[in-house]
Amino acid sequence: MTGLKTIIAAAGLALAGTGAIAAPATTAAPAAATPATAATAPAPAAATPADPLLAADGTPLIKPVQHVGQPTDGWMGIQTQVTKNGETARHFHDVWLVPLITVISLLVLGLLIYAMIRFRAARNPTPSKTSHNTAIEVIWTLVPVLILVAIAVPSIRLLAAQFKPAPAGAVTLKATGNQWYWTYEYPDHGGVAVTANMLKEKGEVPAGTRFRTDADGPRLLAVDNRIVLPVGVPIRLLTTAADVIHSWAVPAFWIKLDAIPGRINETSFTIEKPGLYFGQCSELCGARHAYMPIAVEAVSKEQFAAWIAAKGGKMPGAAAPTTTAATANTGAAAATAPAVPGGTAPAAEGPTVPANGSDALVNVTETPATSNQAAPATKAAFGARGN
Repeated sequence: MTGLKTIIAAAGLALAGTGAIAAPATTAAPAAATPATAATAPAPAAATPADPLLAADGTPLIKPVQHVGQPTDGWMGIQTQVTKNGETARHFHDVWLVPLITVISLLVLGLLIYAMIRFRAARNPTPSKTSHNTAIEVIWTLVPVLILVAIAVPSIRLLAAQFKPAPAGAVTLKATGNQWYWTYEYPDHGGVAVTANMLKEKGEVPAGTRFRTDADGPRLLAVDNRIVLPVGVPIRLLTTAADVIHSWAVPAFWIKLDAIPGRINETSFTIEKPGLYFGQCSELCGARHAYMPIAVEAVSKEQFAAWIAAKGGKMPGAAAPTTTAATANTGAAAATAPAVPGGTAPAAEGPTVPANGSDALVNVTETPATSNQAAPATKAAFGARGN
């Protein structure tokens, strides 16, 4: 009898051991579901596009053009203008002021020569004692007044046009003067920022350091980072300074606007021709005042948008690139979410609908409201519930 019990106990232990060894095999099944979660992984961030205004080796594609946007040795007159105000000023200078000044100068010179010859002591041993001549006094009073009025009217009109506020849709460029370089911001384009320093000559920098070439621009005017503006679009220029007074000046734009610490000055202009235009700080600002150049590339609207994207910014009104990816990932996660125990489908995104059939509730706790918004938001939330 004892032997039979021993045999039965041994058989029971053998069966129990077999069950314990087989049990772990069933735990490996959930592992097959793990690849499904890979579909919900965030999409990789899009690569930043290459700068459309630079060649593969980093050299600028837009090269300086002689007589355009830069000073020229031996050139007489105002630089070629590429803004409406600049063209008006150039016409006023070339067609009105220069001829008028020339005529007045020749007239005064002629009168001096005539007086020296006609009324010299050898010809007039007894000087005339005439002290008044009504006709001459009226003429030399009225004629200068008429000349000044003729000059003042277009001058005041041009001055007012230079400080006309920029219209809606203008591209805002904020220029900040520093000793001795410029920093730029595009506040309406995702906060793109650019710092521009003068490029030195080859013999002035250590080996392996970037230096100025003819493709960069003239000596003392070339910069390491040019700013880019679109053609045919109004530009709102804001200037300020971080240390002392500077002045942002580009002759081809007919622009010279002081940059003053603690103050923001504003003007507007529209570039009418694509190209490369140079300028300089035009306010004495310290020992290296002469080494604060300005370089502006005027390009098409499409090239400007591509440049903004290459700098990590976005055009006004364009959706941020991450928004689409986030929405896609959220949708993928909802589609692959496991069923809720009990057969209930996953809750859809959106406002919560109470069981009593009243209006949807607004979750006022996700984004804290400001002090002047808290009361209306709370009232709307709890009013929907009927409390």
